[in-house]
Order: sequence, then C-alpha cells, then structure tokens
Amino acid sequence: MKCKCVGVVALILTVIGALNWGLWGFFQFDLVAWLFDGNTSWMSRIVYSIIGIAGLVSIRALSKCKSASCCHEEKGSCSTEPKGKGGGCCGK
Repeated sequence: MKCKCVGVVALILTVIGALNWGLWGFFQFDLVAWLFDGNTSWMSRIVYSIIGIAGLVSIRALSKCKSASCCHEEKGSCSTEPKGKGGGCCGK
C-alpha cells in the first residue's frame, strides 16, 4: 500500500513539473516562480527539489515495469510474474 501511494504522489508531482516546463516552453511563464516570488526564493527551490525527487521515484517505478507484457490491470500492480502469481511494485 505504501509503495502505491508514494508512486501516485510521485506521478502527480512529475505531471505538475511537466506542466510547468510546458508553460515555460510555450509561454516563457514559470508557474512555480510566479507562485513563490521568483525562481531563487527558498520556497521555489523546495518545490523544484520535491518535484525532482518525484521524477527520480517515477524513473525507478518505470524501471520495474520494462515491457507492456508485465503490466497487469489486476489491482493496478506491475509484475514480472505471470498473471495470478503475485509480484507487484513492492515485490509482494
């Protein structure tokens, strides 16, 4: 359960970071900097750091499921075992 929650939070933060990069690319608008008084403020740096860590966690989750054949919709798990034999992102 803990693994799934961490993965979901990491995915949400990664999407937020991607949207911020998209805003920058299309409009040269940095939402995080705008919200927290510049991109060098301590709060902006914390947000950027948290989103960076979320990206690393997301990379780790991707590496656990290398091909589409290992991802099963059963309970939303990512498994290298055949369907019904366990596995999962937490190694259960």
